[in-house]
Amino acid sequence: MTGAVRGRTEGVSLALAAAGVGRLAAGSSQVLPAREQMAFTLGFHIILVPFGVAFTFMMLIANYRGLRRHDQHALRLARRWSQVSGVLFAVGAVSGTVLSFELGLLWPRLMGPFGAAYGLPFAVEGLFFFVEAIFVAIYIYGWDRMRPWSHFWTGVPVVLSGVGGTASVVAANGWMNQPAGITVRDGRVVGVQPLRVFFNDAFWYEALHMLLAAYMVAGFVTAGVYAAGMLRGRRDRLHRLGLLIPLTVAAVTTPVQFFVGDVAAREVFQLEPAKFAAIEALPTTGDHVPEVLGGVLVDGEVRYGIDIPSGASLLSGYSPDTRILGLDAIPADVRPADHLVTTVHLAFDVMVGIGTALLALSFWFAVLWWRRREAPENPWFLRATAVSGVLAVLALESGWVVTEVGRQPWTVVGLLLTRDAAAPGGNLWLFFGATVALYAAVGFGTLFVLRLMRRRWQEAERGGDDAEVDDEVPYGPSRARELDRSPGGGA
Repeated sequence: MTGAVRGRTEGVSLALAAAGVGRLAAGSSQVLPAREQMAFTLGFHIILVPFGVAFTFMMLIANYRGLRRHDQHALRLARRWSQVSGVLFAVGAVSGTVLSFELGLLWPRLMGPFGAAYGLPFAVEGLFFFVEAIFVAIYIYGWDRMRPWSHFWTGVPVVLSGVGGTASVVAANGWMNQPAGITVRDGRVVGVQPLRVFFNDAFWYEALHMLLAAYMVAGFVTAGVYAAGMLRGRRDRLHRLGLLIPLTVAAVTTPVQFFVGDVAAREVFQLEPAKFAAIEALPTTGDHVPEVLGGVLVDGEVRYGIDIPSGASLLSGYSPDTRILGLDAIPADVRPADHLVTTVHLAFDVMVGIGTALLALSFWFAVLWWRRREAPENPWFLRATAVSGVLAVLALESGWVVTEVGRQPWTVVGLLLTRDAAAPGGNLWLFFGATVALYAAVGFGTLFVLRLMRRRWQEAERGGDDAEVDDEVPYGPSRARELDRSPGGGA
């Protein structure tokens, strides 16, 4: 195995050296603001993705439980979560649309020559987005207007389209890391194999890793909200159920994610040697490579890190003799700067470190559940769960830093440098400032609306009429409760 990896990685290095990248132009002065804006908007949008992919799945679990067990608390929880998902879907649609425009405005030299290939996954994502939008509306509007099980099944396309849309975007990102399925002539794409573009070599491990991360984030964030409520004394059945469902989803997903993450890291070692060298902050090629925890790369030397002897070689190829390509094997013209390597290395450490902590929390939950078969009320466990959502989001952001910054200085590896993809002119700093202001307004507005919804729910509960006082469908006409009481169970 080691020999095969060595041959493949050295082949990639030679291919980059032969690409003639040193003859490329110096690039645009707009690269920095373009990168900063893309990082900011993507970092904002990526937080919303798990709620379109996994939060709706937990909503359906609550809905199913409510129908199967005639559990009114579970149904109320599902209705509330559907309202939250509607708000977050609308915000995600805005931030996602901005990202789509940014690809053309900030990176015209990517979309021009390579749009015929790079645009394919986004076209597929657009179809999933429309399906999701339609069924989100039907599901939210359908409370008390449809037969119970018919209404439940309208939520299934929401979950499936969220998964498909996310996989499509990851396919585009995977293609940038491992371009395939194209014929390039004179710097432009003249032939495209759509399936090969979509299902590129990086697709499977990136897509599965991202989808599992979405379930972890949505699970821990939602559980954290209800854990915080329980710490304030709200130990009613609604809060216990609101803790139990998402925490179970997250706890089941986390060990699977650890296995997939290990496989993904090994795939990066084989297919993306430059990124792997940055992850390991490895200046020189060699075997018996230690695993370095923390540390920064300064003048080609890692400082302030903790070495685990032969750790990187063992994890990469199951042998201390495994040879790992270092930064010295990358041609100087496309070698990432020390600060970029440090960023990737530390982001990877943060992601793995938080993942390990969340794995421990998942096992803790499993032990508490096995002992008592009910939602845990241990104060220290609730405190850990309350902060787990923030940590999960941080791990998600760190993972995308590894993916995006780890590809630098390439936009499309081996084909297009980032400095040559940006717009040639214009005042992008002004555009960036306006975007930050817009996103700040959208973010504060979203939090304001969610707080209003929570306050309304609390007031309804204090009213004491649990059978009648419920959560109205947001932004829709008043509900026809008589339909739900009819012999047919609804229209």
